[in-house]
Amino acid sequence: MTTSDTAVPEPTPEQAALFARVRRMMLIAGLTTALAICAVLIAVGYRLFKSEGRAPEPAGDVTATLPKGARIVSTGVAGDRLVVTLEVGGVIEIRTFDAHTLKPAGKLKFANEP
Repeated sequence: MTTSDTAVPEPTPEQAALFARVRRMMLIAGLTTALAICAVLIAVGYRLFKSEGRAPEPAGDVTATLPKGARIVSTGVAGDRLVVTLEVGGVIEIRTFDAHTLKPAGKLKFANEP
């Protein structure tokens, strides 16, 4: 026997059981880590592809026509909407526009009860 040959004794039954437990715990930890990484990647992918699937078109110069005699009372932003409050002949009207494309999104008129 030379000095480079070392004898490795066989593990005892207790050591073999301990090695098996350690392997099983490492396998469980590895699978849990892989599952966590997959969950994070799925969440990120969902967030990225949750949008409408297209980039919003940049709004160029837009001219919105108002009724004759209309006066802008106020403007504001609510989420992805531009809100414009108008007074048209003594009647209040709210118009909403998409903030990305500036296309009309809706109109709300208020009237007095008779």
